[in-house]
Amino acid sequence: MASSPKVDALTDPAQEAKNSVDIKLAIGKDKKAKADELFKSGDTKGGGEASAYPRSLMFPRQATLYIQGLDKNVMGAIDGSSTEPGKEKKTEADLILEKIFSNVCACHIKNQNWKRAEESANQVLKKNPDNNKAKFRKAKALAGQGYTEKAIVILEELHSKDPDDAEVKRELATVTAADKAATAKSMKKFKGMFSKTDSKREQDEGDNVEEVANVLEASRIEEVLSEPQPPDLWGTLEQSIREIHNHNAKNLSFEENYRYAYNMCLRRQGDQLYNGVCALVTENLDKLAKDIIIPAFPTGSTTGGDNIQKAQEGERLLKAIRHVWDDHIGSMNKLRDLLKYMDRTYIPNAKVLPIYEKGLQLFLERVIRSQIYPIKTHLLSTLLTQIQIEWDGYTINRSAVKGCVEVLMELQDRKDLRATETVYQKDFEPLFLRDSEVFYKSEGERLLESCDAAEYLRRVEERFNSERSRTQYYLSSHTEGPLISILEANLLTPHLQEVISMPSSGLDAMVDADKVDDLARMFRLFITVPTGLPVLRKALRESIMRRGGDINAMDANGVLEGEGEGDGDADEAMEDPKGKGKKRAGPTRGAASRASESALQWMQSVLDLKDRYERLLKVCFADNILVQTTISEAFESFINSNKKSPEYVSLFIDENLRKGLKGKSDQEVDTVLEKTITVFRFISERDVFERYYKSHLAKRLLQGRSVSDDAERGMLAKLKVECGVQFTQKLEGMFNDLKISSDHMIGYRDHLNKPHIQAPTIDMSVNVLTSTFWPMSLAAAPCTLPPELDQGCKVYERYYQSRHTGRRVTWQPSMGNADVRVTFKSRTHDLNVSTYALVILLLFENVDEGDILTYEEIKNATSIMDGELQRNLQSLACARFKILKKHPPGRDVNPDDSFSFNNDFSSPMQKIKISTVASKVENADQRKETMERVDEERKHQIEACIVRIMKDRKVLSHNELINEVTRQLSSRFLPSPIQIKKRIEALIERDYLDRADDKKSYVYQA
Repeated sequence: MASSPKVDALTDPAQEAKNSVDIKLAIGKDKKAKADELFKSGDTKGGGEASAYPRSLMFPRQATLYIQGLDKNVMGAIDGSSTEPGKEKKTEADLILEKIFSNVCACHIKNQNWKRAEESANQVLKKNPDNNKAKFRKAKALAGQGYTEKAIVILEELHSKDPDDAEVKRELATVTAADKAATAKSMKKFKGMFSKTDSKREQDEGDNVEEVANVLEASRIEEVLSEPQPPDLWGTLEQSIREIHNHNAKNLSFEENYRYAYNMCLRRQGDQLYNGVCALVTENLDKLAKDIIIPAFPTGSTTGGDNIQKAQEGERLLKAIRHVWDDHIGSMNKLRDLLKYMDRTYIPNAKVLPIYEKGLQLFLERVIRSQIYPIKTHLLSTLLTQIQIEWDGYTINRSAVKGCVEVLMELQDRKDLRATETVYQKDFEPLFLRDSEVFYKSEGERLLESCDAAEYLRRVEERFNSERSRTQYYLSSHTEGPLISILEANLLTPHLQEVISMPSSGLDAMVDADKVDDLARMFRLFITVPTGLPVLRKALRESIMRRGGDINAMDANGVLEGEGEGDGDADEAMEDPKGKGKKRAGPTRGAASRASESALQWMQSVLDLKDRYERLLKVCFADNILVQTTISEAFESFINSNKKSPEYVSLFIDENLRKGLKGKSDQEVDTVLEKTITVFRFISERDVFERYYKSHLAKRLLQGRSVSDDAERGMLAKLKVECGVQFTQKLEGMFNDLKISSDHMIGYRDHLNKPHIQAPTIDMSVNVLTSTFWPMSLAAAPCTLPPELDQGCKVYERYYQSRHTGRRVTWQPSMGNADVRVTFKSRTHDLNVSTYALVILLLFENVDEGDILTYEEIKNATSIMDGELQRNLQSLACARFKILKKHPPGRDVNPDDSFSFNNDFSSPMQKIKISTVASKVENADQRKETMERVDEERKHQIEACIVRIMKDRKVLSHNELINEVTRQLSSRFLPSPIQIKKRIEALIERDYLDRADDKKSYVYQA
């Protein structure tokens, strides 16, 4: 409300009269500025909106006298203007009087002078019936006088006009609470008046309450009857309700009509009011249905025809129904506000629906389920047709469909108190789900015939997304679950195997073409159905097994087992004559070299395949634990199907740790080793891997081929994490032996510097190896050493035994190497050869040029075994650097061959490494021998495990013992039940175990 103009506080009646005359003259002469100044110059120290007015204006009669007199004198001089056409013009005096009474009313409310506050508010409303502030103050004044019901009527009217007005809401709650408290107090008072003696009080308590209610009701009726009322309350209300239906509510007085309905309830005319309103609502609904909905029915001429025309006709019907609904809900909201008192008093006693809910029920009965017009049939058919049109790819008006679906979701049969289903759930949803199942069943078959796997999955995902969008936008969210189940049952579950195994577009083709998006889509869809993930896992396993089988087949076809030239070293360093640096000679390529390359290629292919599926697991399969398990099981299966896999893994590590990591950073080194460990995890025969790894590690350490001690120990640490301390204990012992040997050599050289010691003519470096740590035979390898070498060995042996009493030293020349300077015709070269090769070369030192030594002569002079002799002769005479000449020439060494020193040998390199011919990949005989040794070791390990378990358990059944032994040995190898049973029998024969009386258990024999 605008603030009222203020006037000076007058000190006496004379001054008040003077002010009134000045105001009158100012207005009469149209000098409004002077009047405004007089009104704005009031004293504001009074603390209230009305305190700035003259004391005499606190009395309405005096104020009225002043303004009315002023009004009569200046009416002709003032040009008033009406606020609305057809209404009387308000003079400026009217506005001044309205503002004065409004502020006087506020002052009376502040002083709790409720009667005068009501009079002032009535004066304001007389001038301006639409003044909401005056209505609010009148309600407060009525509540202050105890007329709470009248106050509630006014406040509810204000609240209906502006539901967000916090002040009105707060006052309405306060007055309502006060009304209830007053009613309770009155009932208590009347109850006390009607109470009897203690013996009869409990018996008559119910009657007293009823009498109290009757007394209160009578007092209210008496109050209502004392007020003037229209002769026909219902007739007046009926006309108002018709006006509401005709959208003319703005011309009605809410307070008056509320009072009429209120009075009818008090006059016990609730039945007439309720039934009359229902009849009017029914009449209006029938009229709306006939005038708006029926003309919008589809013509039916487009059956099977143009989808666009169907969509337009359906849209027209849906909009008509929504229009009728909106019109009906607007009217019912007004009626609900108008009949609130009836809802609060009559409805509970009559046990009928509140008027708003009754309106919804009537809409359901007279419109949706009309017995006169087939509205329901057309509505449901139109909704389903609109959805079908959208399924076919056409655009529809979703808002129109949404509007009618919301209507169906709002409605439910309220006659059946136990019914909880809406009309949408009962009438529409079953039909929609039925049509959806029919459509998607045929859609799945059609897509399967016309699309490849990738396109099929894309179309299916689009269908899922479109249905989710449909349920979120214009259908119920509760429909999404059943609808998605229909899609899964018709588009996915029946066709999973067919889609994933399509010849040129299924899973294998997607993996080959690296179609990451299609694979991710396949996983997203398959995981939604119970059978999807098992089908996907099976297909993944078969895909990996097929690719792994191809890798194994290529290895089997590409390896030519046997001995050839070179040990695979590609870094035979040499120094040019001018000493300008080192160059590299290409590797020799024999059968062994090709076998080594095949092994490395197998390992690299496995790593590449593992990287591919690891990437697919992360990018496409969301790191699903079940898919990850399937991939691991498939790799484990095909890797272990290749009996050479432990050897190949060890060879790959050997290849990288010998030379493959030169120039790489520590991070790159760790990456290569970590990838190798991922393959190592799949190997089940880890004891076989240990044997090969130990052999390769020994060669790297003894020949100084390892490029990085940190890399070697890093690999050892990774193996320890995977297999435990026992697995790497001997490997760590190898490193420890080399460290101790280095300390021994320092002491040995100090020993040689002593004056009484005769030093050997050659410089020797000796590694003392613990026989249980290193892959060597305990027996000494037969070899007749030249005197120079034999002298050096004896000197070191005496020194070592002087330091370690009781130890036996066995020389292993097969594991040594030597640097020897050889003079040829053209120049002198420094050769790095094996110890056996050195012994052979020294035989030619005293042989004249051109003389030969036969194979038998060399064998008798050196006592070297045939295999080692042939390999070393081949490396000296048949390899790239021919230090010896073979007669006759050839690549193989036979017992009837002869050899001579190649005095004409020439090479630009100063230092030459003569590689010993060795088969990097074992041939069949060697592998058989290796496996025999592994099997022998396994026997001891199985027996030790059985004894350890039985010593702890004392008694154990056969199956429990088999399972426990398998569990404990699984980190090294997987023993078969037959192997374990044989070892149990062997232990029983040696009295470690005995059979129990039940013949099914074993007993440990201490």
